[in-house]
Amino acid sequence: MDIHRCRFVPYPPSAINAVAFSYPTLSRHQRTAPVRLAIGRANGDIEIWNPLNGVWHQETILHGGKDRSIDGLVWVTEPDQVLQDGTKLIGKSRLFSIGYTSTITEWDLEKGRPKKQASGMHGDIWCLGAQPFVITSNGKDKTDSTRVVQTGKKLVAGTIDGSLVLYSIDDDDLRFDRILVRSSSKKSKMVSIAFQNRNIVVVGCSDSAIRVYDMRNGHVLRKMTLGSDLAGGSKDIIVWSVKCLNGRDIVSGDSTGQVCIWDGKTYTQAQRLQAHNQDVLSLAVSADGSTILSGGMDRRTVLYRKTTGSGSRWGKVWHRRYHSHDVKTMASFEGNGISVVVSGGPDASPIVLPLREAGMENHRALPHLPQSPPLQSAPRNRLIVSWWEREVHIWRLKRPLKDLVNLSDGDAGIDKNRKLLARILVKGEANITSATISEDGSLLVVSTTSDIKAFYLKPRGDAKRDELKVSKVNVPEDIAAQGAAHVQISPDGRWLCIVQVGSKATVLPILQGSNSENKPELHPKAIRLQRIKRKILKHLLLGGLGQYDRTITHVAFSPDSKMLAVADLAGYIDTWVLGPSRPRLQNGIDGTHDDASSDNSSDSEHEEEGGDREGDLRWTQNPNGSLIPRLNAAPTVLSFSSKIPGANSSTLDDEAPDDYVLLAITARPQVLVFHPTLGSITPWSRRNPISRFPVEFRNLRDLVKGALWSGDRVWLYGTTFLFMLDMSQDLTEPVPTDSASGGELAKQGTKRKRGPDSGAGSKTEVGAMGPTRILRHVQGEEVEELPLDGPVSDPMDEDELSQPAEDSESEESDEEAQGELALLRGAQGKSVSKSQSSSGLPFWHTYKYRPILGIVPLAEDEGDEVPNGVTETASLKELRKTLEVALVERPLWDVDVPDRYFADGESER
Repeated sequence: MDIHRCRFVPYPPSAINAVAFSYPTLSRHQRTAPVRLAIGRANGDIEIWNPLNGVWHQETILHGGKDRSIDGLVWVTEPDQVLQDGTKLIGKSRLFSIGYTSTITEWDLEKGRPKKQASGMHGDIWCLGAQPFVITSNGKDKTDSTRVVQTGKKLVAGTIDGSLVLYSIDDDDLRFDRILVRSSSKKSKMVSIAFQNRNIVVVGCSDSAIRVYDMRNGHVLRKMTLGSDLAGGSKDIIVWSVKCLNGRDIVSGDSTGQVCIWDGKTYTQAQRLQAHNQDVLSLAVSADGSTILSGGMDRRTVLYRKTTGSGSRWGKVWHRRYHSHDVKTMASFEGNGISVVVSGGPDASPIVLPLREAGMENHRALPHLPQSPPLQSAPRNRLIVSWWEREVHIWRLKRPLKDLVNLSDGDAGIDKNRKLLARILVKGEANITSATISEDGSLLVVSTTSDIKAFYLKPRGDAKRDELKVSKVNVPEDIAAQGAAHVQISPDGRWLCIVQVGSKATVLPILQGSNSENKPELHPKAIRLQRIKRKILKHLLLGGLGQYDRTITHVAFSPDSKMLAVADLAGYIDTWVLGPSRPRLQNGIDGTHDDASSDNSSDSEHEEEGGDREGDLRWTQNPNGSLIPRLNAAPTVLSFSSKIPGANSSTLDDEAPDDYVLLAITARPQVLVFHPTLGSITPWSRRNPISRFPVEFRNLRDLVKGALWSGDRVWLYGTTFLFMLDMSQDLTEPVPTDSASGGELAKQGTKRKRGPDSGAGSKTEVGAMGPTRILRHVQGEEVEELPLDGPVSDPMDEDELSQPAEDSESEESDEEAQGELALLRGAQGKSVSKSQSSSGLPFWHTYKYRPILGIVPLAEDEGDEVPNGVTETASLKELRKTLEVALVERPLWDVDVPDRYFADGESER
């Protein structure tokens, strides 16, 4: 593989302003509840994460828009119900957000867009909370029963003008109810909010006070004052965060860097802890009220625990600096064996901290880059397309890597090899959800939640091939007005697949050369693709997250553009085939039927010359599509190999039938390879379950983001790794070993092996808390490194065990050095057998590229000499002996972030 290592492609990550779990804690009776984590960013996007028992999969992104920000998130989970037949209906989960305006927004997770908005005659909302549904009796007996309300559900908002505002969310609605409290002082701002119980709300204010209100009448039960700020500071203290300890005592964090504990009965200050040098911005507490975590502007995360005994007091246990900037927001979750706190801030990376096992387990940094790469390429024209928010950049790498190796001008020649051809700013306010470009680089389609736009890209002339003329291509209004979550152009450039309203797939024919300008056009009549009807219990669709699991997240065309596959979060794969128009046929398998709706007629699809085509073509359900098994988790990769049925195949697997090869990788992880036309798993996939995969792959914590094919080899990549699997060979079954070399190999990778941990990192090793490197800085002298008895190097900065010493990325180097690699990897079961020695390595990996935004394929620029036939286009990659790709890295140290706080004696080196 020839790799262009690119850091010039921009992708500015956005700061994290809010995090929230749909369930703060789970009881034993709620094991099947759909727990999700919402992360709100400064650009208006909301990421939905599934904890998956510590896997942490970013499922979808709810895209925002221009000048919008997510500054607060609240989940409202309605109480569970028991139906007449005894079936338990899980309470419905709803997501609300604020953005420092006077508006509250409810989000539709199924459609991926805002559902409702409401506002009232009040100032900007600075904090938002949901009134609990559970009413606890006032008796002293701990066994007293509790009551769950079914009506009177409210959101409580604190505003900049000191008001408390009620919004009703009864009957699946969102509407302004009334103003509960009006402040007499204009300088009092409601900054943070928490509920002690259903009737008592605690509000942190900006005037050095914490106020306790009665929700039933709006009366002030108590005003707790904090005094004046420290010398040299502001006159008033801002209470940035308040929490309640299991419905009893109150915890506050303020602008003096202090964490205060308040008695929940007398509303008096019980203890004051000074653990931060600057403002305490966020707090998180455990479900049993025994642990507190605070995050501040000084980048510290501090853990507090309560001592046992009659004179119990809170005390600081330790502090760490997991973030490189402010720790702005925190949220905790406990249940299903997980006990974690997720924090975030301007450094854009969510950090998962162990809560119950704090100090005994490592933390984990989740990727700041999206799971679905915002990156596409046009291999035939060597174009790279990237997008973020409302902007699209089109780059061109002029020369292949083999022409750059022996350049006399070195780095200067490499810099001249790239050029920014076009910058497109999409009109409207909505952020881009997806983009796609044809393989010849002539058609670009961009989608938002409210619009779909298409552009024709044409060089200005033979002498100006590096200058693009961008012109608009009309999209049918009825299709464009609905927006899209995903768009994908087929390899032959004749079909555009559009995923709308989350779970509806549509195909639009692309008419090539139908006008004098040779400008492509989109057919005005779309083809609605009917998905297989799955047998899902009705109570599952009505409760929890509804039909959110049926949201389509991946779209893939076969290399000859005659098969289309989509996959949803529930793990179902639907496939359609392109063939001659024929009458309706009942499938009869699993209650499914062919797509025979009136809106999918293709009698006006093609007006182009058809070659060997006779009559009209139409997309129909794959007759064996229902035989494709359901995946064990949401997919992270769905990709067709370059194999085409009927074409000459180079596979060495004699058992494999002549069919397409479809690769699906899930978050669990699970790697499955299908023959989609037959609806079966390939013989290679049956012989090589995930248990036979190398230990380096099975120990990964970061998920696979994409796949690229080169014959029988597939290259898999994630944020921090690049793996190669040769599917013409079987993987050797790993051999357990406790040798020293095996222990060293197991330590490789950005994240250690998942074990029985609590959802963050792995168990902390003995001695891991000690220093691994000590530098002494003296003014006017050189930096001196002090020796340690047992120096430990970072294995992630080394790659000797991952590739040959020559650091070559080509496939030829792999084959030449396979003897050395086999010796290094023999303990992990990757030794090359005699029958495989002539075919190269079945497995290869490296961690030297970090963090990876995406990898896209390129091809040699052949200009007009490339034929436009379907077979030639589909086999373009197959004809190349060496796969050439552009690997885009976006390290955080290249990102501009706001100035951060440094204490006395600290500086940024």
